[in-house]
Amino acid sequence: MNLKYLTAGESHGPCLTVILEGIPAGLSLSAKDINKELKRRQQGYGRGGRMKIESDKVRITAGLRHGKTLGSPLSLIIENKDHKAWKKEMNPEAVAHFKSKKFVSRPRPGHADLTGGLKYNHKDLRNVLERASARETAARVAVGAVCRVLLQNFGITCSGYVTNIGGAFAREAGKLSGAMKANIDAARDNGDSLGGEVEIIFSHVPQGLGSYVHYDRKLDAKMAQTLLSIQAVKGVEFGLGFDAANLPGSVVHDAISYDKKKKSFSRQTNHAGGFEGGMTTGEEIIVRAVMKPISTLYKPLDSVDIKTKKAFKASVERSDTCAVEALAVIAENILCFDLAKALIEKCGGDSVEEMQRNYKGYLKQLKAY
Repeated sequence: MNLKYLTAGESHGPCLTVILEGIPAGLSLSAKDINKELKRRQQGYGRGGRMKIESDKVRITAGLRHGKTLGSPLSLIIENKDHKAWKKEMNPEAVAHFKSKKFVSRPRPGHADLTGGLKYNHKDLRNVLERASARETAARVAVGAVCRVLLQNFGITCSGYVTNIGGAFAREAGKLSGAMKANIDAARDNGDSLGGEVEIIFSHVPQGLGSYVHYDRKLDAKMAQTLLSIQAVKGVEFGLGFDAANLPGSVVHDAISYDKKKKSFSRQTNHAGGFEGGMTTGEEIIVRAVMKPISTLYKPLDSVDIKTKKAFKASVERSDTCAVEALAVIAENILCFDLAKALIEKCGGDSVEEMQRNYKGYLKQLKAY
């Protein structure tokens, strides 16, 4: 079975739509499992006015019956409540003599506006920003929430937290420090925005997910690509990450041990962040992502109007001051997709029960090595 998904929808369109294919039959699932993660995504210090309008809830329209997956594609829909105020602007049908009041011709530095307009020949840059918006991550969080439930059936857990906002660092996992909040407040007062860094940890991951035999089967590479696909993420590292450039190999590499009672190999340290050769080592997966400041500024930077070619200040869309806490939730969930996909590839079956039998057989193989 091949796990894959497709999302559709614009930021102010009627809804976000997801088709998720490859989830095995027999998985216990409910809308509550998904809504819990959607709600977490909307929270966080520094979020903007859109979060006061939306209250994201999923509607499962296919692939689930009486609380169990059927093995057929899951269809997930998340309504955009703000669409009510945008029906004319976002009407999919041709509208005679319609003049947009929200025409965008002044691209924001750092956003997809200008390059997207040039690539697709859009004269109204709203055609770009509606899809390039981070609103799309709600759909991917829904996908990840389903995959999180699947992973839990195999004892695999995931957590994430903010480690840095604007140069202020967390003192305790899961809580913003006073300095972090002060940085966000100062940025908001100045019409500015802030980025930061998050750390995601997967625990109880078996050895051998992913593969070394081809570049596109290396699981850490897939996870890095996934993180970099999130709007505003500009850097990814595993374990020691970039600090490894400053240390000798004797410090960087993780010595190997063998436990005779457990009949298992392990690492004495985890500087590699749970990966060797594109495969999981059995240690915790530790991955961090860096988010740049959000591109929309309430004191906008210089730009050029694409119609008149005159210099102007960039356009302003409703936005957050800081969304790093949301990034932690988004990263957790969309990485669950990558890990679930690797688990299905390794221990696949048409049902959860078949997968679990295969998984137990693989664990026996590891102990017999």
